[in-house]
Amino acid sequence: MGMGVPPSQRRGRHRAPMADINVTPLVDVMLVLLIIFMVTAPLLVTGVPVKLPENQAKALETNDKPTIISLTAAGEIFINDAQIEEEDMMDRFARLSETQSGAEAPQIFLRADADLDYGNVMKVMGALNRVGLNRVALVSTSETGDVRRRSE
Repeated sequence: MGMGVPPSQRRGRHRAPMADINVTPLVDVMLVLLIIFMVTAPLLVTGVPVKLPENQAKALETNDKPTIISLTAAGEIFINDAQIEEEDMMDRFARLSETQSGAEAPQIFLRADADLDYGNVMKVMGALNRVGLNRVALVSTSETGDVRRRSE
């Protein structure tokens, strides 16, 4: 007699829809994503391997995304992660300053290897100054290994 009728209609009562949401899988996925981001984020910060010098200056606060210029122990020059030749340095820095024309000069983070000759660092800083890029911060590490930025 009631065999072909669904159970919700047998006795005239309607079942309320299930309003509970199982959040356990959501929490599991979010924790896995959090762990992945925590592991990969430090790897994304530096693309060019540079042994930074140590200092005790406090970190520089900045709101905008800086342009990172890296100098390796071998004398190679990188803008962000793109290697440039020393002969092209002035042209690339001039293009960098032109892209920000009308606005405040872009923030430059200069990362130089601790074993690099001081003259090479000054050559790059002089080229930056010549094209009008005056907001240069020198990047170093603290004694505990934290990355520090000291503005010039």
